[in-house]
Amino acid sequence: MSKVIYEGWMVRYGRRKIGRSFIHMRYFVLEPRVLAYYKKKPQDNQVPIKTLLIDGNCRVEDRGLKTHHGLMVYVLSVYNQKEKYHRITMAAFNIQEALIWKEKIQFVIDQHQESQVPNGNKYVSFEYKSGMDNGRAASSSDHESQFSAQEDEDDSNPNLLRRTTIGNGPPDSVFDWTREIDLELTNQNANNQAFSRKHWRLLQCQNGLRIFEELLEVEYLPRSCSRAMKAVGVVEATCEEIFEQVMSMDGTRFEWDCSFQYGSLVEEVDGHTAILYHRLQLDWFSTVVWPRDLCYVRYWRRNDDGSYVVLFRSRDHENCGPQPGYVRAHVESGGFNISPLKPRNGRPRSQVQHLIQIDLKGWGVGYISSFQQHCLLQMLNSVAGLREWFAQTDERGAPPRIPVMVNMASASVSSKKSLKLQDSSDQINTAGRNSAMLDEYSDDDEEFQIAEDEQEVGWFLRGISQYEALEEEPGDKIDLSWFVGNLRYDEREKARDCWKVSDGNNFRVRSKNFCFDKTKIPAGKHLMDLVAVDWFKDTKRMDHVARRQGCAAQVASEKGLFTVVFNLQVPGSTHYSMVFYFVTKALVPGSLLQRFVDGDDEFRNSRFKLIPSVPKGSWIVRQSVGSTPCLLGKAVDCNYIRGPKYLEVDVDIGSSTVANGVLGLVVGVITTLVVDMAFLVQANATDELPERLIGAVRVSHIELSSAIVPNLDPS
Repeated sequence: MSKVIYEGWMVRYGRRKIGRSFIHMRYFVLEPRVLAYYKKKPQDNQVPIKTLLIDGNCRVEDRGLKTHHGLMVYVLSVYNQKEKYHRITMAAFNIQEALIWKEKIQFVIDQHQESQVPNGNKYVSFEYKSGMDNGRAASSSDHESQFSAQEDEDDSNPNLLRRTTIGNGPPDSVFDWTREIDLELTNQNANNQAFSRKHWRLLQCQNGLRIFEELLEVEYLPRSCSRAMKAVGVVEATCEEIFEQVMSMDGTRFEWDCSFQYGSLVEEVDGHTAILYHRLQLDWFSTVVWPRDLCYVRYWRRNDDGSYVVLFRSRDHENCGPQPGYVRAHVESGGFNISPLKPRNGRPRSQVQHLIQIDLKGWGVGYISSFQQHCLLQMLNSVAGLREWFAQTDERGAPPRIPVMVNMASASVSSKKSLKLQDSSDQINTAGRNSAMLDEYSDDDEEFQIAEDEQEVGWFLRGISQYEALEEEPGDKIDLSWFVGNLRYDEREKARDCWKVSDGNNFRVRSKNFCFDKTKIPAGKHLMDLVAVDWFKDTKRMDHVARRQGCAAQVASEKGLFTVVFNLQVPGSTHYSMVFYFVTKALVPGSLLQRFVDGDDEFRNSRFKLIPSVPKGSWIVRQSVGSTPCLLGKAVDCNYIRGPKYLEVDVDIGSSTVANGVLGLVVGVITTLVVDMAFLVQANATDELPERLIGAVRVSHIELSSAIVPNLDPS
C-alpha cells in the first residue's frame, strides 16, 4: 500500500434497493491518488470494495446533515466532474470528523491541480465549429439521478430541487447577514465585521449582552415590521457545542431559550436547509394577547474559519398552515453567527450574534409600540441563556451530534412534494445567481477583505507603486455602440432592472507582495470592457449562448476583437441565464489571462474566481451573498467553450446543492437588490501578481419578467 494520507471508520452512506437498510460502517483509506473503502481495516494486498481515482477534476461535495436510518449524519460525496456517475458517498456522526476528511481530500485534489503544467497551456478544451449544436453534456441540474451509483443515496423527492453546500450559501429567500461588507469598518477583528458604523448603532447593554439596532430603513417592508436588532455576547464553549444547541428543538432548548415553547420539523429539504414550525413563548400580557408561531426555512453552514452561520426566514408551506389559537408572525430575517475566539484560562470561547427582524402581526403591534420591542428583547436574550447554560454545564465529553427532530407531518406527507414548494424552489434558484459564493471554496483571503483604517493607509503606501502601474493609459477605446444586449444599460444611481460597470476600486485583490505579507489593494482598471448583458429564460438550460447570431461575442469576432463570456445559469421549472460579455482588442501573449483562455479545464477550474458584493439589500441577503472571493471552478461545475475569437464559461449553479441553498434565501427580495460581481483569474505566483480584474458589473433591481427567450438555433 502506498503512503496513506488519512484513514478511519466512516458510515457508508446510501440506500440499497434490496432487503432491509442498515448503517454500514466501512474503513476508508485516502492515498495520494486513490480513495477507497474496505469492509474492515485492510491488511496486505487486501482488495477494496470500491475505489475512486483522485485527480484535479475531482470535487468533494458537502451535503450537510441528513437523517440516515434514524440517526443524523454529516454527508460528503466525492466524484470526478468528468465521470459523475462514479462517486463515493461517506458520512460521519459528528461534524469535526467529516470536516477533517473533507480537508484531506481537498488537499489531495489541490496537489494534483498544482502538479499540472504551471502555465496551464495544455489545450484540451472544446473547440466550437460552426454547425455544432451544443458543446455540453447534461449536468446534475438536469439529471441528478444519473450521477449516483445504484448503491448511493436515492433522492426520494426528484421534483424538489437539491441544494448543495458550497460552504455554504443559503437559499435565496434568506439573507445572510453574517457576510456583510463595509469598508468603513474600524475594527480589525473579523468577528466584529457586522458592526459597521454605517449600518448599526448600540442600543443598550442588557444581561451582559450588547444590543444593536440596524440604522437602514427598508422601503419594501410594512411599518409593522421591526428594524433588525441583534444581541452579541461571549459564551465559554466551542462553536460546535453552541451550534448543536442552536440547532436543537428538543427539551434542552427550554433551559436556555425563554422564548421557545415548541418546535418541529415540517420538511427536510436537504442537508443544509429545512422547513421548521416554531411556537413562541412571549410573556407580554398573555391573558389578552394571543401567542405567536412561525413557519420558516432554516439554512446553516460552517465557514473555513470554524464559525457557524444559521439563518432563517418565514416561508409558507402546505403542511404548516395557520394553527388555531395562534397568530402567524413573519420573520423577515434572522439567525445566529457563532465565531471562535481565543481561549481564556484554558476554556474555549465563542462570540455569538443573534439577529432578528420580525413582524409579530396582530393588533398589539399597531396599537402598543412597546409590545414588539419587549418581545424582540426576550428572543435576543437567548444568547445570555446560552452563556449561563454552558457556564453551569460540565457534560461536554461526548462529540456533538445534531438531534433528530420530531416531524410535524406524517411520514406519508414527506413523499408528497408540494407543487407550491416546487415553484417556490424554482423561483428561489433564479434569485441568487451570485449567492453560491461559499466559504468552503474560497481562496482563504477573507481575513484581508476588510481592515482597520490604519492598515488601509499602510497597505496603500506599500502598494502605491503597483496600484499606479495598474492605471495604465488606455489605448484606442472600443466603440460600445456596436454591441447590444437585452438587459438595459443605465448609469443612474436609482435605476431599476439594468446594469452598469462597477468600479474596480470597490474590490480588493492580491497585491504584488501578497505572497509575503498577504496584503491586498484596490483592483483598479479592468483588463476587458463589459459591452453588453443578456438576461435569458427558457424551459431548458441555455448552454453555449455565444453561438447565437447577433450576440455581442459574434459582433466582436467580426470586428477582430476577443470576448470572454460568463453565462451564469440558474435552474428551475423556468431556467434563467445572465450573460456578461467582456471584450478586448487582443490577449497579451504569456499573460495570466491568455493562459486561462488557452489552458486546460483543470487549470481554469483552479483559477477562475468571482468576488461578490451586495451594496443594497436587506441584512439577510447581504450575509448570504457575502464578499468572500470564491473559486467557482471548485464550487460548481463550469464548462468552457473555446470559439475562434471567444471563450465562454457556463457556470452551472444547479450542480451544487449548497449553491442552490444560497439561492433559495433571496428569491422574495430579488427586485430590491443591487449586486456587484467581479471576475478574475487568481494569481498564485509572484510573477502573476498583482491580480487584475477581467471585469466587474453591477446589476440593479432585476425583474424576472424582463428575461427573454433566446434563439440559439445555429441556422
